[in-house]
Amino acid sequence: MPMTSGEIRKKFLEFFKARGHAVVVSSSLIPDDPSVLLTTAGMQQFKPYYSNPSAADADFGSRNTASAQKCFRTSDIDEVGDESHLTFFEMLGNFSFGGYFKKEAIRYAHEFLTKEMGIKISYVTIFEGKESIGVPKDEESRSIWQSLGVVDIREESMDDVFWGPTGLGGPCGPTTEIYCKNAAGQDIEVWNLVFNEFFFPGPRDDLLRGNAKLAELSQKGIDTGMGLERLAMISQNKKNIFETDLFAPLIQTIVIPRADKNTERAKRIIADHIRASAFLISDGVRPSNKGVGYILRRLMRRVLVYGAGDTSLLHRIGEQYGDFYPELRNNKENITNVAVEEYTKFSRAMKRGLDELEKSDRIDAKKAFQLYESYGLPYEVIKDFRQSIDVTREQFDKEFIKHQEISRAGAEKKFGGHGLILDTGELKAGTEEEVKIVTRLHTATHLLQAALRKVLGEEVHQMGSDITSERTRFDFSFPRKVTPAELKEVEGIVNDVLKKDYTVDRQVMSYEEAAKLGALHFFKEKYPKEVSVYTVRNKATGEVFSRELCGGPHVTHTDEIGEFKILKEESSSAGVRRIRATVG
Repeated sequence: MPMTSGEIRKKFLEFFKARGHAVVVSSSLIPDDPSVLLTTAGMQQFKPYYSNPSAADADFGSRNTASAQKCFRTSDIDEVGDESHLTFFEMLGNFSFGGYFKKEAIRYAHEFLTKEMGIKISYVTIFEGKESIGVPKDEESRSIWQSLGVVDIREESMDDVFWGPTGLGGPCGPTTEIYCKNAAGQDIEVWNLVFNEFFFPGPRDDLLRGNAKLAELSQKGIDTGMGLERLAMISQNKKNIFETDLFAPLIQTIVIPRADKNTERAKRIIADHIRASAFLISDGVRPSNKGVGYILRRLMRRVLVYGAGDTSLLHRIGEQYGDFYPELRNNKENITNVAVEEYTKFSRAMKRGLDELEKSDRIDAKKAFQLYESYGLPYEVIKDFRQSIDVTREQFDKEFIKHQEISRAGAEKKFGGHGLILDTGELKAGTEEEVKIVTRLHTATHLLQAALRKVLGEEVHQMGSDITSERTRFDFSFPRKVTPAELKEVEGIVNDVLKKDYTVDRQVMSYEEAAKLGALHFFKEKYPKEVSVYTVRNKATGEVFSRELCGGPHVTHTDEIGEFKILKEESSSAGVRRIRATVG
């Protein structure tokens, strides 16, 4: 009897735990790494430990770890519906920060697949070497594989088997990939073992150009990744990932009321998008027109267009994954509320949008964006229902950006009847006097978030803010209305800080240092390598009241702010509350 996906996940983690690895809980889909929008690989939460291995001793009690990591890749959204592409997936991985290297990593992988899982390896790949970056052919890996009885060893180029750094730079090195056959007889890459020997202070694209200056890491590391979906396909002897127990039970319950030329493809899209949506919402994402929120909105609206907008499918995801990912079960009500609100909002315009789509003679980039702007139809939906459209994803995105620039210019012109001399996106001011006011309000907003977390708990996280000379508007994650008594307590805490004249200090440090200090930051933003951290501190006792990663500007002492007053508390969207406040 083939193992279930849950049993496979458990077996993988237990295998590495028995070999001295600390099993680490999956990090959020919203990463601490500001250079990436979403968590795309298991190694992201471990990135700092490759350059500072001793920190792993303190945090995990070991320099070797293993995890089942929630991952999301936006590059595959348009391809979902075939037999292999997904948005959300689980990455099984083992990692070592100077604890072991190639010999042990390859032997662990070979033992787990061939002995624990009973899977035959078809072939493996190794790096062919590249002189221009000073990295030779990986003969060491070849020798290790041969000692284990693997004879089909293929050399591949840097494009395929040299893992570059993510985002703004990091550890990198050659890899060895493991291929196994599925039920259709296809050779599928199941596991990739990355040997982090070098550090490159730039993105992967710069590295691939071949002009890289690689620095050797003082402590070599291991980073491996194996998709649970692919492993389940191989282990359960299925032809594709959608036949596995991860998807088949869900797909069997999906009914497509709207006619579609390819019902099977539509069901796969719905199954993928429903699963991805549930995980994104449980990690605090809300539908919007920006960043991660826009990705979530695209997924949810595509599901609704196919007529699968009932929440029972979301409930099934919670039941299926709740034991291993308890956040899905704990956030069940929240996930449902977000879905109902988005589905209700979109349903009003969807029918008219699809009618307009059907009667339009030609769909170019301008028309496609018009359908999105007027009726909320995402590009994927337009493409699904009009296969012959004369527009690519890139053209649609350019039209989207063009519209944002026009809207921004219009808003600046409208603001106060004059141009803005300060516009960070969050702070807006038209005169020097207004700059002083929004600076006071900006620091007050930091104090507001700290006070909310003290009164309501650490589940409060910033979801957005907008500050003008008239008020601050702060959005935060919280599942219910804040009571008048709680608002009064929050207001009182902020005013107490103002009266006691706390200091506001700015320090410039690396993003990693800021994260270790526990500095709060807005997850939707992307931050540079060096960041500013503003700390509000009681100068008498030294106690820290607030510490946030921020671009400024801020006051230097809290008594400059004046009296803080909460004007209104209301709902912004499902699971998100909004406070409007001002200062005297």
